[in-house]
Amino acid sequence: MPIFMPVPDDTATTLADVAPPRDAAPRLTSLSHGGGCGCKIAPGVLRDLLARAAPALVPDNLLVGIETSDDAAVYRLSATQAIVATTDFFMPIVDDPHDFGAIAATNAISDVYAMGATPLFALALVAMPVGKLAPDTIRAILAGGEATCRRAGIAIAGGHTIDSVEPIYGLAVIGIVDPARIKRNVGARDGDALILGKPLGVGIYGAALKKNALPPGAYRAMVDTATMLNTPGIALGAMDDVHALTDVTGFGLLGHLLEICRGSDVRATLDWKSIPLAPDVLRLAAAGHVTGASARNFAGYGDEVTLAATLPAAAQAVLTDPQTSGGLLAAVAPAAADAVIARFRAEGFADASIIGRVDAGLPHIDVRE
Repeated sequence: MPIFMPVPDDTATTLADVAPPRDAAPRLTSLSHGGGCGCKIAPGVLRDLLARAAPALVPDNLLVGIETSDDAAVYRLSATQAIVATTDFFMPIVDDPHDFGAIAATNAISDVYAMGATPLFALALVAMPVGKLAPDTIRAILAGGEATCRRAGIAIAGGHTIDSVEPIYGLAVIGIVDPARIKRNVGARDGDALILGKPLGVGIYGAALKKNALPPGAYRAMVDTATMLNTPGIALGAMDDVHALTDVTGFGLLGHLLEICRGSDVRATLDWKSIPLAPDVLRLAAAGHVTGASARNFAGYGDEVTLAATLPAAAQAVLTDPQTSGGLLAAVAPAAADAVIARFRAEGFADASIIGRVDAGLPHIDVRE
C-alpha cells in the first residue's frame, strides 16, 4: 500500500503541475467546514446510526468491538497477546501543515494508549485537494505525521491517498496488548477517583485561531498539548487499580465521561474548580469562540448531565468542547490516585488532576462549582 498523491490521468503530469506554489495557497483551515475532532458526527446522531445498523459478526476472539463505543478494537491472538486496531482522521484545526500532520497523528495513536496498549505501526490516510495545495504543503503534512510516529517509536508502513475537496489526514494504528491488561471505557466502580491528563480548551483555541483571535503564545500552547503523546496509558494498563480508561476527544469531557458512566452503570460528580483549563479558555469561550460541535454535543447528552446554576456562563462550552488529541480520562481506585498522578507527572503531564469521583447510581453526571 504505497503512499502516493493522485494526479490527473495524463501520466506526464506531476503534482507540481496541478498545485499552486505554497506562498499562494489558502489557509488550511479555510478549506474545511470543521476542524480536528470537532468534525465528528454528533453523539446523538451517531448512536442512532449505530442502533439501526445490521448486527455484525462477532468472533469469539474479538474482545472489544463497537458495543461500548470504546477507543479501539481488540482481537485476541493467544492467551498473552492481542492486536489493538484503530483509525482516526480529520480536517485541519491549524494552518501550519507540519503541525496539522503532527496533531492528527498524535490523536490517532492516542486510542491505542487509551486501551493500555503499545503501538506497533501505522498506515497513513491522506485526502488532499491537490489542485489547491502546494506540493510542499502536502509534504509538510505528511512529514508532521511521520515525525510524531518517530517520537512514538513506530513506522508508517503504508497507507492510502485520494484527491478530495477538503484536506484530511490521519492514521490507522495497530498496537499490541496482553488481554489481561486491556483498559476499556467500562468498569468504573463506586468510589473511584476521576483523573484527567490534559487541560481542556483545544477546540476553543481552534475556533479563535480561525477568526484570528487567538492570543499571542496560545498557539504554541495549543500545539504543545495536542502533540503530547498519551504514553502514560501503557503504564496505566499494567495497574489493576485503574478500572476504566479512555481519551477525551470530539464528544468533549462530558461526552466521554458519559460513555464511561453508561458502560459501567454508574454516575459521576465533577468538581469544576479542579478541572484543568488551558490559559484564557474561559474568556475566549465567553467571547463566542466556540465550535458548532459544542452545542451538538450537549444536545446529545439528553437529560443525563446536570450543571450547577452557579457555574460560569462559559462552563458548558468548555465541558462540551471537542478536544483534538485530548488527555486520558481514568477511573481509579482512590488508594491508587496518587500513583496515577505521579505516573502522569513523570511523563511530562504537569496538568494531570483529580477532577471528580464515581458513585453508584443510574448513568448521570453532576457538575458542581
